[in-house]
Amino acid sequence: MRRRDFIKVIAGPAIGWPLAAHAQRRVIPVIGFLAGAWPDAYRPSRAAFLQGLKEAGFVEGQNVTIEYRWAEDHYDRLPVLAADLVHREVAVIATVDTASSLAAKAATAMIPIVFAMGADPIKIGLVKSLSRPGGNVTGTSSLINALSSKRLGLLRELVPTATTFGLLVDPTNPNTEFETPDMQAAVDLLGYKLVVCSARTPSEVDTAFTNLVGQRIDALVVAAQAFFIGDRSHQLAALALRHRVPAIYAYRASTLAGGLISYSGV
Repeated sequence: MRRRDFIKVIAGPAIGWPLAAHAQRRVIPVIGFLAGAWPDAYRPSRAAFLQGLKEAGFVEGQNVTIEYRWAEDHYDRLPVLAADLVHREVAVIATVDTASSLAAKAATAMIPIVFAMGADPIKIGLVKSLSRPGGNVTGTSSLINALSSKRLGLLRELVPTATTFGLLVDPTNPNTEFETPDMQAAVDLLGYKLVVCSARTPSEVDTAFTNLVGQRIDALVVAAQAFFIGDRSHQLAALALRHRVPAIYAYRASTLAGGLISYSGV
């Protein structure tokens, strides 16, 4: 065998080794998970998310990595958190509320965004239509934020003598911009009075209840917003009981915490 042929025989497999090793090296996808509230508020959503990934063949820590970003009720942090995920070059961004969905959309027009939230995605400008969302954004909505008037109707059945209703909202939540006018329109149609109070911290929840009671509300609607679940569910249920105010909530977790009634699709 000539020297040149011998080198070909030896070098051939050697050249192939790096290529084979590269082909065998798995690139683990990274998913960005963006939320406006604390982790505790989205515990059921996160569990369902992980279960869905598992059913699709992806297990966190094994063949997929998840980068979590929690705004912890500071919605002004979401643009920075969304930009961080874009910089991280995640494969997709999953969002679980209106604020995080809007922040993600503003941060990237390239990375796919999949949302699961309660607002009307067309009304808030997230997608063009339900059948053809367009762009890089898609997902599902329970339309929980559009059920304020239905919750008001149920509360009227429970308290038929009520004429003054309270609405508790988180002023920093983007959904407040839509929920408050919807509730006001529903109350106006019935010829009743609506008292709106805001709270964005635990101490402000206490203050809001004091103000609502001082204005002699007959019943209370708690807005369908992330701040009012988790630890707030127990606080709200206790305050409603202490002040003897019939209240309706958006999430089942609130009734499990001792609240009177809840109504929604989640």
